Amino acid sequence: MDLVLSEEQEMLKTMARDFLADKFPKTMVKEIEEGELGYSPELWKEMAGLGWMGLALPEKYGGSDMSFLDLGLLLEEMGRACLPGPYFSTVVLGGLPILDIGSEEQKDEYLPRIASGELVFTLALTEPSASYDADGIETKAEAEGANYTINGTKLFVADAHIADYMLVAARTDAKAKAEEGITIFIVEGKSAGISHKVLKTIANDKLCEVVFKGVKVPKENILGELNKGWPEVKKIIQRAAVAKCCEMVGCIQQALDMTVDYAKERKQYDRPIGSFQVIQHYCADMATDVDGTRLSTYQAAWRLSQGLPCAREVAIAKAWAGEACQRVMALAHQIHGAIGVTIDHDLQYYTRRAKAAEVSFGDASFHREAVAQEMGL
Repeated sequence: MDLVLSEEQEMLKTMARDFLADKFPKTMVKEIEEGELGYSPELWKEMAGLGWMGLALPEKYGGSDMSFLDLGLLLEEMGRACLPGPYFSTVVLGGLPILDIGSEEQKDEYLPRIASGELVFTLALTEPSASYDADGIETKAEAEGANYTINGTKLFVADAHIADYMLVAARTDAKAKAEEGITIFIVEGKSAGISHKVLKTIANDKLCEVVFKGVKVPKENILGELNKGWPEVKKIIQRAAVAKCCEMVGCIQQALDMTVDYAKERKQYDRPIGSFQVIQHYCADMATDVDGTRLSTYQAAWRLSQGLPCAREVAIAKAWAGEACQRVMALAHQIHGAIGVTIDHDLQYYTRRAKAAEVSFGDASFHREAVAQEMGL
């Protein structure tokens, strides 16, 4: 793997960083966090105009035909900016699975509208067990004529309150083993029988509880194959874990940059606190964790882009990133001192997001188990 970014990738990062810094100052982030929608429709259209929604989609669907690694670089800059909104849920959790396993009719129907910014998608996967294992899916979908009827409750569904469509993982064969009899459905977000409640979260993102009561879904809205959805769900979780790591890289890189700048400016005993060895070593530890997270994440993203086996690399990256983020943020707060724990300081945005990302798509323990399985243990 060549770790040197291409000229096109460097341009993408620079353009994204400049745009996000201009359009999403922390005052705007705060306003969006506190708003009901959780995003700015006007800025969403601007982002679509830059081609970001279709970045990793083929040109035939209105995309730019770039790689997952390129998408990861964009997500890194979004993590640096603390970008709120449904980009992750629409592109990573909605668009890419449809590209993977959707029928041609489904791809033609949804992907151009995702690329244009017309549609918001999300994934309804986890349930009250909060498990990313197959036995955690208890929501049922029963065949009734030309439709399936879905009943159950999904938790922590990102942006469900504004989603035009949801990919819903449901159990279609109650008698099958846990990893069998699961099917993915494309469900209209405002279908009769769907209710949702926005949950209060540490990151102030819009995660929802979604209840399905007798929701009718046409059989042609099955994504992939009937009763064979779990392997595809695992791929979605795997890719989402790497994408989340990309956001985490941007998050802790910005925290490191802020902390180094503060250590150079803040004086104690008539000298910058960065001149003290203990502060220098703290910053060095932070830099080690940031680069370790970036390198393991880039490796996993590259292997995904190349279509290579990557289960081990993905699990290592997410296990490392989750705990590295907490170490980085703890040291950032220690160096900043009292000012770093005030609600008016920018550091709190990164701390809250890092904590939420730690458990998204599997925490360190979950992914350590995956690494152990890959080693045959």
